[in-house]
Amino acid sequence: MSQPFTFKGSRPQVVFACRANGGRSVASRLLTEYYSQGKIIALSAGTEPGEHIHPEVAGVLESLGLDTSKERPQLLTAEMIASSDLAITQGCGEDCPFVPGARYRDWPLDDPKGQDDETVRRIVADIDSRVRELVNELLPDHVQPAPILLTNNGDTVDV
Repeated sequence: MSQPFTFKGSRPQVVFACRANGGRSVASRLLTEYYSQGKIIALSAGTEPGEHIHPEVAGVLESLGLDTSKERPQLLTAEMIASSDLAITQGCGEDCPFVPGARYRDWPLDDPKGQDDETVRRIVADIDSRVRELVNELLPDHVQPAPILLTNNGDTVDV
């Protein structure tokens, strides 16, 4: 088990990093905001940011009620990592800036770019599960809202 977190500010800050900042990191950021209800500052960035959010990812996130309209890919910087309590990498590998003393965690996730709807939903469900665990870890006393990935009968979606 990892050591408890001490935060740099009044709220924990996490940066989610992937290559294009158009799918995995955006989903992670939006889901973190949803589950933490604003108690975690969530950033997303990419080592090679694209021009826009992947439409297949935006479609799935929008269908869950998450607004992607303000999301714009941005470059991951050492300053973002240094100012965060945790940097979660999601496929950027050796291209992620190294900041001495920063906490890193890797989430090996499939890339949703260009995938069919079922595959994107599976990837988002994987991210959803990881984000809920992260929020529990960072905010152990926080009561999260119900999982966003629910079926019509109220059961959580199986991955």
